[in-house]
Amino acid sequence: MTHPAKHIAGMAPYALSKFDIPNGKRLISLSQNESMRAPSPMINDAVNRVINNGALYPDPEWTDLRSALAEVHGIDADAILCGTGSLDLIGRIAHVFAGPTRSILAPEHAYPFFRSAAEMSGARFDTAPEKNAVVDADTLLQNVRPDTGIIFIANPANPTGTRIPKRELQRLRKNLRDDILLVIDEAYGEFADHLDEPTFDMVSENTAVLRTLSKAYGMAGYRVGWGVFAPTIRAELQKVMNPNNIAYLSQVAAVAAITDQAYMRETCERTAEMAAAATHELSSLGFTVYESFTNFILIDLKTADHAISAETMLLSEGVVLRRQAGAGLPHCLRMTLGQQEDVSFAIEILKKWKQENPDA
Repeated sequence: MTHPAKHIAGMAPYALSKFDIPNGKRLISLSQNESMRAPSPMINDAVNRVINNGALYPDPEWTDLRSALAEVHGIDADAILCGTGSLDLIGRIAHVFAGPTRSILAPEHAYPFFRSAAEMSGARFDTAPEKNAVVDADTLLQNVRPDTGIIFIANPANPTGTRIPKRELQRLRKNLRDDILLVIDEAYGEFADHLDEPTFDMVSENTAVLRTLSKAYGMAGYRVGWGVFAPTIRAELQKVMNPNNIAYLSQVAAVAAITDQAYMRETCERTAEMAAAATHELSSLGFTVYESFTNFILIDLKTADHAISAETMLLSEGVVLRRQAGAGLPHCLRMTLGQQEDVSFAIEILKKWKQENPDA
């Protein structure tokens, strides 16, 4: 029998949501942070025009896609690499710049795939405490070790929804060793762009910024992510990337979506309104809800038992939220801000649960 590498054999598969709902119930998934609405209608026309070109290999240089991103964000197209979601790029970064002698550091409630990427590369995964579920530059600096090679920070953060100001990211970078690669994962960046704190100008020989079209653009099924990198970083990453990673039709669809900035901005505005309304309603019921700069909210149920109990009641009605034990928050449920009727239904169930558990 062929055996896997030792560090792979010891891994567990990355855990996605489980849709174990009763027979006869409609599945309502508010667990994967998909967009509240379909992507831009411009995608349909763009894809239909080239639908017969599906037999062709995709552009390995993502030429039109990089040009569209560069124009929107005012950055150099040559600095951009694209992947099948930003998750793909996270894995490649860990593969190239971490390993048995170079560890990875992240906040304690970080996106769980950061840990998976470390395990896949054979690197030790370290965490630094947060303050009130917000990334803290000082505790990150205090937890840097001699072999730290990468620091991953999701900003805004997943699963908390909170964010660290740009000035704190800059202070963190200034006080880090030059040989540590700081990776700022902005998968939810568009939801905070109204704060006017772009980080692309931080990109350097030791800092990279990632984004995706899965969230604000509503293109999770198309698998398109991208990042901005210094030439030396980009050159190393290209050595381990699939040259035909993003499908032809996905590239065409992505360009159309990026062109329709007004539609994406409207999605972000509607999402923010829903977040404010849901937070207000849940707070009035006695739940603690963290401030969110994303398309989801994190609900604190105080104990892991309460979270399991509330999750069980939701699942009995076909509603799937995501308990956050994997991110060190076993007492919390994360709820995607999806269709309004689905979010309202989930809140009604949580209201019922609260009535049955008044001391929770």
